Amino acid sequence: MTAPVPLPRGPYTPRATPLDLPPGAGAPSSRTVFSAAHVVADPYADIGPDDPAAVDWEATLAFRRHLWSHGLGVAEAMDTAQRGMGLDWAGAAELIRRSAAEAKAVGGRIACGVGTDQLPTTGEVTLADVRVAYEEQLALAEEHGVQPILMASRALARAARGPEDYLATYAHLLRQASEPVVLHWLGPMFDPALEGYWGSTGLDEATDTFLKVIAEHPDKVDGIKISLLDAAREIDVRRRLPGGVRCYTGDDFNYPELIAGDERGFSHALLGIFDPLGPLAAHAVRVLDTGDVAGFRALLDPTVELSRHLFQRPTRFYKTGVVFLAWLAGHQDHFTMVGGLQSARSLPHLATAYELADGLGLFPDPELAAHRMRALLAVHGGAR
Repeated sequence: MTAPVPLPRGPYTPRATPLDLPPGAGAPSSRTVFSAAHVVADPYADIGPDDPAAVDWEATLAFRRHLWSHGLGVAEAMDTAQRGMGLDWAGAAELIRRSAAEAKAVGGRIACGVGTDQLPTTGEVTLADVRVAYEEQLALAEEHGVQPILMASRALARAARGPEDYLATYAHLLRQASEPVVLHWLGPMFDPALEGYWGSTGLDEATDTFLKVIAEHPDKVDGIKISLLDAAREIDVRRRLPGGVRCYTGDDFNYPELIAGDERGFSHALLGIFDPLGPLAAHAVRVLDTGDVAGFRALLDPTVELSRHLFQRPTRFYKTGVVFLAWLAGHQDHFTMVGGLQSARSLPHLATAYELADGLGLFPDPELAAHRMRALLAVHGGAR
């Protein structure tokens, strides 16, 4: 038995055995499921917090192979990969190129974030600038054969003067797209710079504008990803979508009920929490494939406490917990993040994340996870 770990709120005895969820079971069939994936930093790079990110490419791609091996799709270069929080456009472009090649080599499903983060973060920016930036990134995604996800744009939020500017910008981009895209609505809890997206701080008005974009171009929209942490609003939007347009839940608080659905429909998934939950999430959805909703909920409902913990305010720092759990699980050899974001969560927060994840059986080697947790406590002076 692994010795207790001296967590801040008292000794914790780790779980003896992990879940037995080997790879190779195949992709779920009743739902399309993407995991947004994190990047692994190079811990030996001699750089400062304002320098371009140094990425450990082999470890980063190995983690994507892990997700693919369990039947998940990879949503690449999204906010989980620290877009705009340590990873700039040059780094994201390289990530897309490498991941697209890796996906092709292993037969993995991939979609990639397309945004405007090559534009300056301060000063005046025009709608024309926004269109050109989006087009550059859209062209890269299409060149490498990956499905584009049109991410919400900080630059567009600065440049737009009302809903009509959003309608015109997205209409232009959808006409440019050669294949259907996923539209992404990321709420301000994930990125405060996106407050008032779609031209209104009122969610009802913003929702109407969002749906109007889709209604005017349904043939160019494969689906939508909503990350508002509001299950009722997602269900309302889902029910108002044109036929053939999917809803990919991005709600890391309410995903089991949204994926399970109701008599009027369900959500597919594109979730950051499926980075640490990958094997368990894929297994749960395969259970749902059989029609066993109760079995699906029995597997996935217990994970919500961990997800709500990782995504607690300030929500945008959930990436710290995601990378921390990847380190404990043995997917990388260190707890270093691009932009130094490993410092964004407190030691008690990380200790609770460890305890919750271990209780779920997420660590393939519980002893390794416990050893690393003790090491982190010791470095921070918290070991007792």
